[in-house]
Amino acid sequence: MGPMPDWGTLPRMLREQADRHPDAAVVEDGGLRLTMAGLRESAAGIARGLIALGVRPGDRVALWGVNDPYWVAHALGVWDAGGVLVPLSPRYKGIEAAGLIARTGAEVLLTGEGHGGTVLADLLPPLPALRHVIVPDGLRDGSWLAASDLRALGADVTTAEERALAVRPGDLCEIMSTSGTTGTPKGVMLDHAQVLRGYWDWAEIVTLGEDDRYPVIAPFSHGFGLNAGLIACLLRRATMLPIRAFTPDALVSLISSGRVSILAGPPTLFYRLLDELDRAEPERAEPDVSSLRVAICGAAAVPAALITRLVERVGLERVINAYGLMEGTVVSMTRAEDPVEVIAATTGCPVPGIEVKIVDDDGGEVAAGERGEILQRGYGVMRGYWDEPDKTAEVIDAAGWLHTGDIGVLDKSGNLAIVDRKKELYIVNGFNVSPAEVESLLLREGSLAQAAVVGVPDPGSGEAGWAYVVPRPGVMVDVEALHAWARANMSNYKVPKRLILVDVLPTNANGKIDKIALRARVAE
Repeated sequence: MGPMPDWGTLPRMLREQADRHPDAAVVEDGGLRLTMAGLRESAAGIARGLIALGVRPGDRVALWGVNDPYWVAHALGVWDAGGVLVPLSPRYKGIEAAGLIARTGAEVLLTGEGHGGTVLADLLPPLPALRHVIVPDGLRDGSWLAASDLRALGADVTTAEERALAVRPGDLCEIMSTSGTTGTPKGVMLDHAQVLRGYWDWAEIVTLGEDDRYPVIAPFSHGFGLNAGLIACLLRRATMLPIRAFTPDALVSLISSGRVSILAGPPTLFYRLLDELDRAEPERAEPDVSSLRVAICGAAAVPAALITRLVERVGLERVINAYGLMEGTVVSMTRAEDPVEVIAATTGCPVPGIEVKIVDDDGGEVAAGERGEILQRGYGVMRGYWDEPDKTAEVIDAAGWLHTGDIGVLDKSGNLAIVDRKKELYIVNGFNVSPAEVESLLLREGSLAQAAVVGVPDPGSGEAGWAYVVPRPGVMVDVEALHAWARANMSNYKVPKRLILVDVLPTNANGKIDKIALRARVAE
């Protein structure tokens, strides 16, 4: 693979790219095109404003909003100011966002536009520690600063360039929320050096380049959307197309009109593409998707027939499968020379600089072909969970191995297959969901004594949550009203697809809720 330039930090990367390739168009949003030079200028103006507000090196700055140029520029501005980015999902409702803002100690919130024109500041409960909220121009309220006000505040700041160049490779660049098994999401700490290296290598294997056009469908608040989307495009000067709200019905149109060459998503996305092509009306010209050359699936298994059809029907050069997790960045990827059966059944070999081994319940390494927990070691392992050293020690051992909680198999060639999840997490449309977090949120509604959530297979979304709920004594639970409360207070992918009212939850011999028995009920 080609060596990564000696950038060390995201601010230095942005400066060198802007100096050498000032006119490279790296963001395209409708009629708006942002160049490397334009992004550097915007980021510097935002950084000066943040410095004027009192943001110091290492301070956490929260950022909320849909994928758009505003998000890109403000993320870069946070890094230029030496800050640590705390991305907030645009799907977060008030109590979800408030929890992460409070836990990370963020005193500044940059809020872009949410779905349907909402602004997070409208949804938040009072947060005394939150000193400043910045909103887009045109959405100004007397208690908030507009984005133009932020830039005006920084007009006289002269230390911004010095601040940006003082950022070190080992400094934190982001704290990413990850679904926890304890009911409270944890903050994964990643530094500049590991993010740059991880996604330089990722982009190298993907063959992402300056001629590529890449729609970033995953939210920038998601590890994939930010690191394998926004940052990867900047590293390789590819044109990112930020997708505010993805509509499957518009997939073929997006590829055709946007001349998309790289597409990432779950297998269901690519089945949808093939279905759309198959349904094309005979009397009309078939949609032109010939620009598409690389598909990135990132699933435990990708049906071999899907890979073959994509290559034959669409003319793809490559289909890539990969495995990563927020705590470990990129772990393994399939390569160009891998046959279809390897791409279909495995996530490929570990990327350079990453070690993987499979261990049994006693921690002993198992033989090739045997299943066990996946352990990972190397530069990609997180710095830890924010302000939770005990939880960090539970997953990173003294020898530096990250215990992923995923169950896998390494074949004799070193290819890693994901066969199960040791954790209870399930995945809805590509988003990890923690049953414990959903249970905790449901209990805040007030009418429930207990809640137990399990993930079940779902044709439309891969998996879906089913919640079994027990009313508080003497309380009548209106299931429809409870569902409405969940939709109003939880990210849409966390809202259980079904709510089942029960008198009692099954327990095992240890007195814990028996999730195996609940899954058996689902099967029945």
